[in-house]
Amino acid sequence: MDKLFYERELAAKGFSAVCGVDEVGRGPLAGPVVCAAVILPLEIIEGVDDSKKLSPKKREKLSAIIREKAIAYNICRVEPQIIDSVNILQATRLCMKNAIEGLAVPADFALVDGNMTLDIAIPQKSIIKGDAASLSIGAASIIAKVYRDALMCEYAEQYPEYMFGKNMGYGTAEHIAAIKRAGICPIHRKSFTGKFV
Repeated sequence: MDKLFYERELAAKGFSAVCGVDEVGRGPLAGPVVCAAVILPLEIIEGVDDSKKLSPKKREKLSAIIREKAIAYNICRVEPQIIDSVNILQATRLCMKNAIEGLAVPADFALVDGNMTLDIAIPQKSIIKGDAASLSIGAASIIAKVYRDALMCEYAEQYPEYMFGKNMGYGTAEHIAAIKRAGICPIHRKSFTGKFV
């Protein structure tokens, strides 16, 4: 499968700055949702795939390569308080929009992971499982995941009782037990944790 199929097709139609955009952290009970937008040159970066299929070590190595090779990339986050006020779907759409609009080189087309439609001024195409089908989306998923994991490890030092370095904010049995024992902390999503406190 050609992971540059969509990018090449759009380049042939005259688009010169196609970005891929993806999110990580829609499901966790704590921490922000993080989105990245990436514009890459039309060359394959070996190993780029859906970030969930890669080991942390492999992701970190690829993240450094992607950042180095990218024409432009941008990482954005939307905090738990906003997720609670607008809901996770709208927070994710806002985060993706901000990631695209903040690129140092303006994108002229966006390839969006999933079935999301964004409120952006440029044309877009949604691709289900895009992080495995498009190099740009896969690259965005990797740099967003590496950024968010590092952030959650920092929060783990601030709030050690929740073991964020291990669960990245996801609702593991240990994490839920910690919420029941200690309550929630400032980075928990109240709309996600109500049933545990």
